[in-house]
Amino acid sequence: MEKRPPLAVAIMGPTASGKTAAALEIARRIPSEIISVDSALVYREMDIGTAKPTTAELAEVPHHLIDIIDPTEAYSAMQFRQDALRLTQDIAARGKLPLLVGGTMLYFKVLRDGLDELPQADPILRAQLDEEAAQVGMPAMHARLATLDPVTAARLKPNDSQRIQRALEITLLTGQPMSSLLSQKPAEPLPFTLLPLALEPSERAVLHERIALRFDLMLQGGALEREVAALRARGDLHLGLPSMRCVGYRQMWEYLDGSIDAATLREKGIAATRQLAKRQLTWLRSMPERISIDCNRPDATAEVLARVQEAVDK
Repeated sequence: MEKRPPLAVAIMGPTASGKTAAALEIARRIPSEIISVDSALVYREMDIGTAKPTTAELAEVPHHLIDIIDPTEAYSAMQFRQDALRLTQDIAARGKLPLLVGGTMLYFKVLRDGLDELPQADPILRAQLDEEAAQVGMPAMHARLATLDPVTAARLKPNDSQRIQRALEITLLTGQPMSSLLSQKPAEPLPFTLLPLALEPSERAVLHERIALRFDLMLQGGALEREVAALRARGDLHLGLPSMRCVGYRQMWEYLDGSIDAATLREKGIAATRQLAKRQLTWLRSMPERISIDCNRPDATAEVLARVQEAVDK
């Protein structure tokens, strides 16, 4: 009899949809370990503003891919896939259930679809693009990308310098839009059976209320005065780094710079988080295989647990 591949569970959803609570409840009932699928939780010294699990939560269930790099460093989707595949197999070998939990949908996509055969960075072309960006500004570079690769440009913000530069570089090196190269890559089979559960709101207004409450609690918890002030005082961080572009951190940094006031900080921080949630939901809608669960329902966590228990019992 052929051995079945191990089960892994993906708990996806926008920010403030209850992913952590659902994962912890599963882990209390079924021996599990959590693999974070969150591009912000990888950074050390960034706890409050990223809504990182508490010390008690981290002690209750083994967590992975949290606090693994310094804010000066970068962590790619390729690194995530390699780490997640290794960790999932290690956790299954220990007889536990791997729970992939988070809202970085690009990481889920790369895990599911594999890595793309894209060209390596070209230092000369990259230097030329840097010089051009310094002269004309990033919105103009984004407009240039829109003429060469409208599909990629549509999903990037005009100030996302790192990704705009990379997309332009790939298009200019290959003569093809990056979006068309990505679509040519066949999906790689995963070495485990993935149960994709998505916590999604039936009413956006409820999620927006949760986002506003979370942002206010984050500020009250010292994200500005303690956390971002300390990061800024280090002297080796700046707004061009991926870590400091995390939602909330850019706005708090601008406040400490004196470029916005407290009311604007709150307004821009909540608006940026809502935009993040909107992008996360757009990504989710591109995953037809997901099992959608209304995160607004009071029994949402119970529904997640029931789905997981059913899959475990098969």
